[in-house]
Amino acid sequence: MFATRIVRPATQFSGHVRRYATESTTKSGGSNTLLYGALGAAAIGGGYYAFAGTKDPVAVAKDTAASVKSGAAVPSASAEKVFRGGDQGFISLALDSVENINHNTKKFRFKFEDPEAVSGLNVASAILTKYKGPEMQKPAIRPYTPTSDEDEKGFIDLVVKKYPDGPMSTHFHDMEPGQRLDFKGPITKYQWETNKHNHIALIAGGTGITPMYQLARQIFKNPDDKTKVTLVFGNITEEDILLKREFEDLEQKFPQRFRAFYVLDQPPEKWQQGKGHITKDLLKTVIPGPKEENVKIFVCGPPGLYKAISGGKKSPADQGELAGYLQELGYSKDQVFKF
Repeated sequence: MFATRIVRPATQFSGHVRRYATESTTKSGGSNTLLYGALGAAAIGGGYYAFAGTKDPVAVAKDTAASVKSGAAVPSASAEKVFRGGDQGFISLALDSVENINHNTKKFRFKFEDPEAVSGLNVASAILTKYKGPEMQKPAIRPYTPTSDEDEKGFIDLVVKKYPDGPMSTHFHDMEPGQRLDFKGPITKYQWETNKHNHIALIAGGTGITPMYQLARQIFKNPDDKTKVTLVFGNITEEDILLKREFEDLEQKFPQRFRAFYVLDQPPEKWQQGKGHITKDLLKTVIPGPKEENVKIFVCGPPGLYKAISGGKKSPADQGELAGYLQELGYSKDQVFKF
């Protein structure tokens, strides 16, 4: 199992594991394979490993600023905002396209009436969807976090996993381009500000990855934001890892500030990263410690993940008490946010 194979000897290396995100490195590195391989080697015979370094951070910032300027997702103060909150009711949007991601997940693009309009969402926030089928007594209302950039013009993208007993997700997967769905928002979850924290950890399971991606994308598209980010993402199979390509891109561009750890319950034969579930020992080894300055831990996933990692929320407005591994590791309630 992952916890015994890798983490048991890792206490002597935990400082090195965290150092990638708190100190600069000087050699070029790569992927989580390097990290897990190094920890595995340490388990066998002890020793030392170092993360490799990277592009000059000034050059990275310049490249990022240039890409923001040249890309489609450019903030515009004059652009119409589709979702304005307040007393704005549900609005109807037409489904533009559907993309298959895996056996039970699709990406849905909904277009705005004004092709120059932006969503109006802030980070981190979600939107509500509403659907009432002919045999339903009450409409199904579910929150989703778009995966498209908040400054993209003309559309929003939603990544939706189909659940057998989920009326909204089933409706999504039955939809065809041209059909319409009702939306409302934004529903603000956590108000991010540039450099609000020195280092954040994103602990996610399944489709709980979408608000994590929204937050990470906002941080790394802003050349003035120097926040360091660690992602711990648990899934059943490799196919279930949503947005992996996008996170790998961030890891390549910002190796001194971003690192992702993937854990699979049913890994393929040659899988070289985490196996089983996200454990307390893994979190102790890879995320910023509770005594580090200005850290924040974000959690999102199915009920079982909340129970194990942080304890659940009482309501959307009440975070509830901190419990689970994070409480056992010494984090305070103020250091943790549950999406």
